[in-house]
Amino acid sequence: MAQKIIIGADHLGLPLKDALIDHLTGQGHEVVDIGVNASAPVDYPDIALELAKRIASQEFGRGILVCGTGAGMAISANKVPGVRAVCVTDPYTAERAIASNNAQVITMGALVTGTNVGKMLADIWLANEFQGGGSAVKVDKMNRIDAHYHRAD
Repeated sequence: MAQKIIIGADHLGLPLKDALIDHLTGQGHEVVDIGVNASAPVDYPDIALELAKRIASQEFGRGILVCGTGAGMAISANKVPGVRAVCVTDPYTAERAIASNNAQVITMGALVTGTNVGKMLADIWLANEFQGGGSAVKVDKMNRIDAHYHRAD
């Protein structure tokens, strides 16, 4: 099923981001690219923040971030209340990111993930949904932790 996806990268993630856009639009997904679109250095937290805010506002249901390793993007996106971002490196993690953890965002590292693997990971994540069940209790606990530390005082 075609989905509306927001995607962003820093300068290191640019080649993988562009390959993912071509791949996903070729499958009929609507992909909104928030950059970067040039190889000039950019700080990944800036891109992660923009994407995560648009996920948190529910403008988009799913987002993909790419940097050198995927780690910095995941850490940065997870700072935004209500966002669950997982760095995916293998098929099982890509599936469980959404199925068990209801992650709206996945991150990848262009320096550690080949283009074909990146496409496969995105496909697996997009093909799955949150399964609820026993995982719903854990996601609810994550949401309560998030709410506790992000409440306005």
